[in-house]
Amino acid sequence: MADEIAAQPYAYPLPPLKQVALVIIDMQRDFLEPGGFGEVLGNDVSRLQAIVPTVAKLLARFRALGLTVVHTLECHRPDLSDCPPSKRNRGKGALTIGDRGPMGRILIAGEPGNGIIPALTPQPGEVIIPKPGKGAFYHTDLTAELQKRGITHLLITGVTTEVCVQTTMREANDRGYECLLVSDATASYFPEFHAATLAMITAQGGIVGWTAACEDVLAALEGGGEA
Repeated sequence: MADEIAAQPYAYPLPPLKQVALVIIDMQRDFLEPGGFGEVLGNDVSRLQAIVPTVAKLLARFRALGLTVVHTLECHRPDLSDCPPSKRNRGKGALTIGDRGPMGRILIAGEPGNGIIPALTPQPGEVIIPKPGKGAFYHTDLTAELQKRGITHLLITGVTTEVCVQTTMREANDRGYECLLVSDATASYFPEFHAATLAMITAQGGIVGWTAACEDVLAALEGGGEA
């Protein structure tokens, strides 16, 4: 195992691997599959589907090493008591949070569309964080789960780059975590937003954190034993 990952704006230092977690943001059917909320909003969901094999490679490697994996899901209670009216009303779309869509009620915990896509189904022992906001730390148990496991470094993946992924990374940065965004394991419905987010994260010497390609991450983890 290498002691760093080739990254931007400079190499990302790796601690003992037991301190590293893979965070997979919102890879749920509502956002990635035809008929889900993402497509209802007029987006091309194939742009998000394109990263699934890359995320799956990272997930397989972390599982093989016995390392911490965190899955998040943006979702709300059936009574919407954790969804501010401003969030539900914003956008004025034909369907919004809580409405019934092709895969059940949109962004409601337990509905078919709110499940993680089959290719990335969590395994027993992996952390699942339901989150009512964009960031994975807001009104969730994520901090406690990371502290319990001694995690100091986060490799972040998922969707969408400029919204839930970036928000989570900024929240983590403010809490002292060393964060690397895997650039080809995250995606946006808008490629220009994806590119802009990568640039913002690494600006000014990595003001928010690092970015690296999946193959560079896998190369650094090659040969690592179970933590």
